[in-house]
Amino acid sequence: MANSRRDKADSYTLRAHREGYPARSVYKLEEINNTHKLIKPGDSVLDVGAAPGSWTLFTHRELIKGKGRIVSVDLNPLRLDPVPSTVIEITGDAFSKENRARLVELGPYDCIISDAAPMTTGNRTVDTTRSEWLAENVVYLAEEQLREHGNLVIKIFQGGGQEQILKTMRTLFAKAKAFKPKACRDDSFEIYLIGLDRKPRA
Repeated sequence: MANSRRDKADSYTLRAHREGYPARSVYKLEEINNTHKLIKPGDSVLDVGAAPGSWTLFTHRELIKGKGRIVSVDLNPLRLDPVPSTVIEITGDAFSKENRARLVELGPYDCIISDAAPMTTGNRTVDTTRSEWLAENVVYLAEEQLREHGNLVIKIFQGGGQEQILKTMRTLFAKAKAFKPKACRDDSFEIYLIGLDRKPRA
């Protein structure tokens, strides 16, 4: 059987290994932040679907620059050794009653970031539906827990209701748009939805 292109380390994967990040996804956040200025030093950041920890580590090193705080939540533990001093790690379902209460207790946040993706089945309809459910729940967290002028970035699989979610985001943010970083694999159907400048609550 021929090897999948995903079995081969591309330039982003090799760079991630050199720079001490557990996954190549770090460069998606780097491009998103360079383009849209989501996070600044001293911010309080919520990272939903944080494991293995590349977005959390990049946020600590390069964006909040060791100041502020990152709350990182995932079903799996972070693969960071050590876990940065700015990070509060929560292992479990971000949307469970117990963990949701903990996220609220630690909020509000200046930015919510999410590279969360469902366990994929190979059935695109099932996978996009699950991705849409995740994205909707992160948007609901942002509606509730983002400070005024705060920002949001979430991953969703294309075909998973992104237009309806963008429509909702435009009621919450001064600007909302879809964006596909160059670090996304060519055969990936993931896309990122970005909300900038959380509007005042009514």
